[in-house]
Amino acid sequence: MARGDKKVAYFAKLERYLSEYRTIFIVEVDNVSSQQMHMVRRSLRGKAEVLMGKNTMVRRALRGLIPANPAYESLLPFIKGNVGFVFTNADMKEIREQIISNRVAAPARPGAIAPVDVHVPAGNTGMDPSQTSFFQALGIPTKIARGTIEITNDVHLVKVGDKVGASEATLLNKLGISPFTYGLTVAQIYDDGTTFSPAVLDISQDDLLKRVAESITTVAAISLAIDYLALPAVPHILINAFKDVLAISIATDYTIEAAASIKELLDNPEAMAAAAAAASAASAAPAGGNAAAAAATKEESEEESDEDMGLGLFD
Repeated sequence: MARGDKKVAYFAKLERYLSEYRTIFIVEVDNVSSQQMHMVRRSLRGKAEVLMGKNTMVRRALRGLIPANPAYESLLPFIKGNVGFVFTNADMKEIREQIISNRVAAPARPGAIAPVDVHVPAGNTGMDPSQTSFFQALGIPTKIARGTIEITNDVHLVKVGDKVGASEATLLNKLGISPFTYGLTVAQIYDDGTTFSPAVLDISQDDLLKRVAESITTVAAISLAIDYLALPAVPHILINAFKDVLAISIATDYTIEAAASIKELLDNPEAMAAAAAAASAASAAPAGGNAAAAAATKEESEEESDEDMGLGLFD
C-alpha cells in the first residue's frame, strides 16, 4: 500500500472510531514494549479499540473533523509526546483498570526519569571489598562483613522525578533491583464532548455528597453574614427568629406556648432546683439500684449458706 493510501486509510479509521465510540482514553506509552501493547490489545478485545499513530497525522485528521464536531478541539492540547488512543463505549472505570494493569518491572536505565522513589535497603550485597570505592562515590555507608560489602543503613538513592545517573543505574543493576514498572498511563479522558482528568473516575458518591453538603453550608453562612436570603439559610433564619421570639416572651409579660414552661421555672426557683435534683437522682438511680440488688443477692446467698451449715440437702 502506498504511503498516501496508508494515510487515507488511517484517517478513515480514526473518523470511524470517533463516530462509533463516545469515550476516548489518551494514553502515554513511554517505555512500553510491543509485547505489552499486544497484551493490552488482547485484554481489551471486544470492549475497546487501540489506535496508535503519529501526532501530526492525528492533529491533521482532527482539524479536518472539528468543523463538524467542535468538541474535538479539546483533544488537541493533549496530543503530544508518545501517546495513543483507546476508544470504547464500555464502563470507563473497568477499561481504565485494564489499560493500566499490564505493567512490567524494568531495570533503571541511565537518563530515565524516575517515576517513583528508589530506596536501597540495608543488608549484605554479596559484592567483594574491592568495590567499596564505588559505594563511597555514591555516599552509601558500608562495612565489610564476612568478606563481602554490607550496606549499613537504608539509602534513598533516587527521588521521584529525578534523572537516573549512570552510577545509580549500575548499582541497582548489580544489586538486582528493578525499581520501575512501565506500562500504559491514562493521561486524559474524552467523553461525549467533555475532556477531564482520569482522577475524576476515583470520585465516589460519598465524595459528591460531602462536597454538596459543604457547599450548602458555605452558602448558608454567606447568606446569614450579608443578610441576603438564600434557600439553604432559611432553616437557620427560622431558628434564629424563634430564639428571638422566645427571648422576648421570657423578658416580657407576653407569653407564648413554647415559653410557658420556661417562665414557670424562672418564676419558681425552688421548682427549678427540685426538677434539677430529680433529674440528677433519676440518672443515678440505675447504678444505685444495681448495687443494692447485688448487695441483697449477696446477703441472701450468705444466709442460705449459714442455714445449710455446710451440709447438703440429704446429709
